[in-house]
Amino acid sequence: MSKSELHEKGMAIRTELLGKDYVERMNKNTYEDPVMQKFRDVAAENVFGALWTRPGLDLKTRTMICVISDAATGRDPELALHLRMARRQGWTEDELTEALLHLSGYTGVPLIREAMLTASKIFKELREEGMD
Repeated sequence: MSKSELHEKGMAIRTELLGKDYVERMNKNTYEDPVMQKFRDVAAENVFGALWTRPGLDLKTRTMICVISDAATGRDPELALHLRMARRQGWTEDELTEALLHLSGYTGVPLIREAMLTASKIFKELREEGMD
């Protein structure tokens, strides 16, 4: 099956948001499985290709929306990905931390505690990878 234009755009924006090295690691570790390849292709086309490339919001704003959504719904594995994207789009650790802390007043401290643990882990990984 040939890849659509949205799929190609989606794969490109996914790489821009996460970084080439990280995407290559994900492709090798998570998306080596044929079932997960199908998931990646659907997400690339329908989420990254169709939503992330729409006009109206910049990538930096879109990453913050995802961080807030993930934290508010307790989606820590996705939060880890979106925190990585948000840092690559220019959000600082302090800004992301404050956004999560602010959210604790609206979604509850236990939920945001888990999000903060995820953020702490991702921020450490990024610092070790050379992102200040």
